[in-house]
Amino acid sequence: MKRSLALAATTLVAACSMMPGSMGGWTTLIDGDKGLENFNRDGDANWRADDGAIVADKGKGGFLVSKQSFGDYRLRIEFWAADNANSGIYMRCSVSTGLTDKLCHEANIFDQRPDQTFATGGIVHMGKVLQPVKAGGKWNVYDITAQGRRISVVLNGVKTAEIDNAQFLSGPIALQYGTLPPKGEPGGAIKFRKVQIRPL
Repeated sequence: MKRSLALAATTLVAACSMMPGSMGGWTTLIDGDKGLENFNRDGDANWRADDGAIVADKGKGGFLVSKQSFGDYRLRIEFWAADNANSGIYMRCSVSTGLTDKLCHEANIFDQRPDQTFATGGIVHMGKVLQPVKAGGKWNVYDITAQGRRISVVLNGVKTAEIDNAQFLSGPIALQYGTLPPKGEPGGAIKFRKVQIRPL
């Protein structure tokens, strides 16, 4: 019996060790101020580990782009955004550098977006905000499901957007620090303290 338990434990450890930070099917890409090694940097943003989170608050706009690509998945992200932050969760990106919201699907984090149609909670260009939820000045949770051509976005327990015509079906995910229109001034701070993904 003891031998069987030891063998089972060894098998479990081996399975978990195949992907850093994996537990119960979930892979943790950011945990507090740890996880920068799971991403490549694209653009100009001062990403750093600070006060229990991964933070950016200066630069001309940039991304943390996951080193892995993903197809169908559930994505859970804890983030804090300043009132004037321009950020977003980029999904299934068709490129790994030179990212834009037309080369990926983006769940927006932009309370002060001039056109509120695709403000915080919306899927930019494709999924209008179903119910407005402001994210500024507090910790929030995004729960995003991408399966086939369907993507649904839930922010703080409220479904804020859904599409059934996704253009991109696989690719890396990315975290954005953006500037503010129309002059490209630096946006407010964005902080991520948890990023977890589970393949479907």
